[in-house]
Amino acid sequence: MAGHGEHITAMVRSHAAGDDAAFYSVALQVAAREARVGHHLLADDIKKTVDASRKSTPRSNVTRLTQPRGDLAELVEISHPEVALRELVAPTDLISQIRQIIAEQRQRRTLLDHGFAPTHRLLLEGPPGTGKTMTASVLATELALPMFTVRLDGLLSKYMGETAGKLRTVFDAVAERRGVYLFDEFDALGADRAGNDVGEARRILNSFLVFLEQASPESIVVAATNHRSILDRALFRRFDAVLTYQLPDPRQAASVIRTRLGSLAIGLSLAKLNEHTHGLSHADLVKAAEHAAKATLMRGETTVTRADIVDALTARRQGSVG
Repeated sequence: MAGHGEHITAMVRSHAAGDDAAFYSVALQVAAREARVGHHLLADDIKKTVDASRKSTPRSNVTRLTQPRGDLAELVEISHPEVALRELVAPTDLISQIRQIIAEQRQRRTLLDHGFAPTHRLLLEGPPGTGKTMTASVLATELALPMFTVRLDGLLSKYMGETAGKLRTVFDAVAERRGVYLFDEFDALGADRAGNDVGEARRILNSFLVFLEQASPESIVVAATNHRSILDRALFRRFDAVLTYQLPDPRQAASVIRTRLGSLAIGLSLAKLNEHTHGLSHADLVKAAEHAAKATLMRGETTVTRADIVDALTARRQGSVG
């Protein structure tokens, strides 16, 4: 029921703000949630109602607040993910950490009323393709919030010299508009630098640390990095939690593949594939499963074979699967 409550709250908030696009996005998240639990008629009714409402609503009203405005529009990209926690394949302890974060956010009013802030500043670190960005999407979906992705590499290259002011704009939005704010490729900002640019880099990092320390608990700030070892040590104590991601073990690899194949995996044995999956990320496994699925469907068949999977995994390891 808590999840439904978050959706209702988000819908009321978006309606009050006149943000029709966000309102429809949350309604479709509700439809997706109902479909996952087998309430297909209700899900279809919601989707049809949204479609009909969109057609009858003037375009100017629908798009008016779809994207952030002013300086913020140049710094972030807004999305409304639909990725449930059950879709994230990860170790049990990591899933438990994410569940705790979601639970604290759902009970944030109770915690804040008693002087405790919910966990809202997260550092996600681990190899590429292991679920860091997906976790941010899960948080947004489960809490019925928009996700704002900040591309720090572009921000730094475009606004070098005024980055601190641009960061303030983002953190002002953190306080004003509840959402999940993802600082992707965070090592572009948080690296422990040495050399000619150390002065400017240090000023930017210090500004980020100050803004992070003061970040509103109404939103979730997520920093994702593939390179924990190069981050400045001062960063770690400023985050409420550091979540570590690893390449999938054989059981998790099989689960990723089977989940992506869906009904095409009926009767498929994925045991003892470690020599083929070892060293591949979650993203690699998804791509390999999609490659095998498309090859199967184009043959006119509806069941992926073990040979299909082995061939796709081999191609992925050799870098020939896009």
